[in-house]
Amino acid sequence: MKPSALAGKHLVLYFYPKDETPGCTKEACAFRDAWKELEQANVVLVGLSTDSLESHKKFAENHKLPFHLVSDEDGAIAKAYGVPSTLGRLARQTIVIGPDGKVKKIYRSVDVSQHAAEIVADVKS
Repeated sequence: MKPSALAGKHLVLYFYPKDETPGCTKEACAFRDAWKELEQANVVLVGLSTDSLESHKKFAENHKLPFHLVSDEDGAIAKAYGVPSTLGRLARQTIVIGPDGKVKKIYRSVDVSQHAAEIVADVKS
């Protein structure tokens, strides 16, 4: 993704533990279902976990995910944002970065059933 693709947009980085697990699948599908609203709000959504690119590809195909999934296999991106990992799995946290490039909000605790709606509300406010 080129930096120019982010110009004037919100960047939402959502970190999650593992592809194809119940909570992570529920969260990803909720973001998928909110995709039109997120696009209309000028959001670039990126999901990150320590899973491989191949795992991400299958996960995205299985659930028709329209957004980017990034493999943070060594946890370097998560570490840069203060997202902890346990036994190689990232904590479920989300970072919302505004169009100005500044962190707008950090979710250190996430309820997967409500999270996509929270993000939509945040980027629209």
